[in-house]
Amino acid sequence: MSDYKLPANVGKLHFKDLLPVNPNGEENTRIFLSKLNEILTDFVRDTSDRNEKVLHFKFPEDMRASLDLDLADGPVDLQQLLDDCHVTLKNQVKTGHPRFFNQLSCGLDLISMAGEWLTATANTNMFTYEIAPVFILMEYVVLERMRQIIGWKGGDSILAPGGSVSNLYAFLAARHKMFPQYKEKGLTSVPGQLVMFTSDQCHYSVKSCASVCGLGTDNCVEVPSDERGRMIPSELERLIVERKSKGHIPFFVNATSGTTVLGAFDPINDIADICEKYNCWLHIDAAWGGGLLLSKKYRHPRFTGVERADSVTWNPHKLMGALLQCSTIHFKDEGLLLSCNQMSADYLFMPDKLYDVSYDTGDKVIQCGRHNDIFKLWLQWRSKGNDGFETLMDHLMGLSEYMVERMKQMPDKFYLCLPEPECVNVSFWYIPTRLRNMPHGPEREQILGKICPILKGRMMQEGTIMVGYQPDDRRPNFFRNIISNGACRKEDVDFLLAEFDRLGHDL
Repeated sequence: MSDYKLPANVGKLHFKDLLPVNPNGEENTRIFLSKLNEILTDFVRDTSDRNEKVLHFKFPEDMRASLDLDLADGPVDLQQLLDDCHVTLKNQVKTGHPRFFNQLSCGLDLISMAGEWLTATANTNMFTYEIAPVFILMEYVVLERMRQIIGWKGGDSILAPGGSVSNLYAFLAARHKMFPQYKEKGLTSVPGQLVMFTSDQCHYSVKSCASVCGLGTDNCVEVPSDERGRMIPSELERLIVERKSKGHIPFFVNATSGTTVLGAFDPINDIADICEKYNCWLHIDAAWGGGLLLSKKYRHPRFTGVERADSVTWNPHKLMGALLQCSTIHFKDEGLLLSCNQMSADYLFMPDKLYDVSYDTGDKVIQCGRHNDIFKLWLQWRSKGNDGFETLMDHLMGLSEYMVERMKQMPDKFYLCLPEPECVNVSFWYIPTRLRNMPHGPEREQILGKICPILKGRMMQEGTIMVGYQPDDRRPNFFRNIISNGACRKEDVDFLLAEFDRLGHDL
């Protein structure tokens, strides 16, 4: 029996009985969408309820057996479609739950969600002003504001499908700036082997740029980081000089502002000095940490010198809490994005339109169709203002600092990988009872690393919290807790620590 029952006469209908296929289907459409809205609203309610589980875990084979996912030759009726929607959300992880700490992007901003609902209803593309006039203007206003926050006057920006593609746009623009003939002539226009540099703690998408764009991953040079996960500038300069001595052409340096695992911030000013000395493009991947640009308390020293960068990736769908996906890429130089990517397709980008065609943004990007990711961010920004975003950033950082202090008060149960994290990433090991008298060292770390997947398995089957784990180049598996949900409170942090002990003390 469905929890969301349509009137019998409507439930037996099909898609063809609704608008716009059936021009007389207005009432049926209203009834169907109203019931769908109940499903969505109830999911929002459950997501916000701390008595509800974060997930109801099933193994893949059991999940597949419990769901009817088959696609038949004929249509199913409206009641079945509603039931499908309900069952889908019932089995979905509640990433907006205050006790979901698993990913960089989590939480459920209701205003941003409302914007996404409107966006889906409008269902328009973002390549020309003629097809998306209001959304194009919103994009112009929001991206200009973000560049001002970075510290630039002028410049250019675009929304891209994720931080990885944003980083790719920066790479392409840097190569185009140094070798503008590459667009037409390809590799023959480059008088040697191009080389790029990035921290050994960077996001993997930076190395992917080297692979996708023909450099080869061997020419994406990983620069050693310090014990806190920050790029070592002296090592960057040493490696640039080393590659130049081989006749290679250093052209691109990626600094990370908020590494994925440890949340580290590379020292921008020191890296910018080196980039100026060796004529390298400086890109800052602030996909994760970019939200802290909005906080007077936490912006410095993390982003000191950011205005010296040539490009910046910044993902509002992470710390700022916009709904997925919402990723931006910003350039100091105006016109470079268009010059690099323009193909002038005459069936979309005619120069003789009745309006100023500089508002047709589609020729700035390597994709054609582009999803409307701006409205949910614009609406969210309207709802919060700069002050509201600053309050959110300070709240998230304050909670993470609270978690660190609570762990320091329980050194027998928790061991911090970094005693003073720079972002909301809190990396640690949980110590079960049998290991609490064992001195901390490589041997204990290896044992604790093996415990992580077991404890995570218990966590998922219990469904009360979710926290991710991973190894890095210095450590075996450890937990990485992320607080990027504005609904999270101190009581949720206390619950998490108690739940770790409840689920793992006997391991």
